[in-house]
Amino acid sequence: MSLRNPTKASTRIDMQYRRAKISGATYFFTVVTYNRIKILCIPDNLDLLREVFRKTLMRHPFEIDAMVVMPDHLHCIWTLPQGDSDFSMRWRLIKSYFSRKCQKPVGWVEQSETQQKVPSRLKKKEQNVWQRRFWEHLIRNEQDFIRHVEYIHYNPVRHGYVTDPKDWEYSSFHRYVRDRVYDPKWGAGAEITFDSTVGHE
Repeated sequence: MSLRNPTKASTRIDMQYRRAKISGATYFFTVVTYNRIKILCIPDNLDLLREVFRKTLMRHPFEIDAMVVMPDHLHCIWTLPQGDSDFSMRWRLIKSYFSRKCQKPVGWVEQSETQQKVPSRLKKKEQNVWQRRFWEHLIRNEQDFIRHVEYIHYNPVRHGYVTDPKDWEYSSFHRYVRDRVYDPKWGAGAEITFDSTVGHE
């Protein structure tokens, strides 16, 4: 899966930190599927994610500085345009469009029929595809940015899906290697730890 940003986001690991206002800022996000159901790496759903992000980027531009798609969650770093701080609207569009068209696993209907009786979900006309909330973290400085990029690219190893970041297809790691930000062997056979201020599952 190519996670290249159509807006040609910078992949410089020493990105210039945008201070001051929340508008135009850089954020780390974690978005998780409902009940951690593993649907995001189903091939049709990966294609749909590409389409959803492409449509949202066209209507409401932003930069994707780094991203990884895992079976039941995704992590990414966005930089918003100057004068714009509305990441919630963008996530709402992404999540709702994906929810309407995604491929559900066997047993999904029975679970959804039960959960759809929850009044708050009925009121908002939500489908049980995503957790209702998402995690965001305002990137504070260059070191904070670097550590969150590393967290994203090491995530498949952290969860035991691969032993080498380059072996996980659905990651911007490959873009960083092409741009010579990373050596292809970065993180291979290594145990990288992060303090509690970095990342969120």
